[in-house]
Amino acid sequence: MLTFIGLGLYDERSITVEGRDALRAADRAFAEFYTSRLVGADVDDLEAAHGTTIEVRDRAGVEQDPDPILEAAAAGDAVFLTAGDTMVSTTHTDLRLRAEERGIDTRVIHGVTAQSAASSLTGLQNYRFGKAVTLPFPYAHGGDGVPDSVIETIEANRERGLHTVVYLDIKVGIGPRGPDPDHEEYMTADHAAAMLADDWADVLGVVVARAGSPDAVVAADRLSALADRDFGDPLHLLVIPGDLHHVEVDALAGLADAPADLLPDR
Repeated sequence: MLTFIGLGLYDERSITVEGRDALRAADRAFAEFYTSRLVGADVDDLEAAHGTTIEVRDRAGVEQDPDPILEAAAAGDAVFLTAGDTMVSTTHTDLRLRAEERGIDTRVIHGVTAQSAASSLTGLQNYRFGKAVTLPFPYAHGGDGVPDSVIETIEANRERGLHTVVYLDIKVGIGPRGPDPDHEEYMTADHAAAMLADDWADVLGVVVARAGSPDAVVAADRLSALADRDFGDPLHLLVIPGDLHHVEVDALAGLADAPADLLPDR
């Protein structure tokens, strides 16, 4: 059996009770933290809290060499841990399909996602979000500034009146000069806002920093103004709102201190 478990957003306690029980009962535990990570806990914290040993796999160890995970699942009960919800990344779907192809039973135990938390914290209604995008570091896509695909997706959502979640790039184990096991870099919301302000300086943006933590931050302002603020430690994401329902207007004013001149009249 291979069980995929989402760890939630913040620390070793963010896992669901079902996920906790499955982790503690497993014969082997694997994890990856290159797609996301917990803000308030490291591997040692997880191991101490759940009384287990966790083997962390890098991208190559999941995508190119998954055999140790699959062999452990074929021989007993193995779990695969990720921050947030476990099936957001196609990497994990591919691993599940590989297991199924070998006749290994799989199951999924979900965790809270950054996108659902962004909706909850900002007050923007979850069914009014369009396609999400990831904003990469310029060196990661070999160009300058914001990729055309990101601009086109945000514009398409705005034309339809939909909100856009902008996930911010994470680089673990790879840097500007290629593979680097010591490299760990997280794009911040002010950096992302500055990049997007080149096209939309006066457009309303909403920052969500450290969702799930006791000191989560939600702030709304012009992208050009957000670019000049410090939102503290990662993880961050950015939302570009579309058309706003009157309840969403109230939420952004009351929960994110959005300037009145950026909000439509009720």
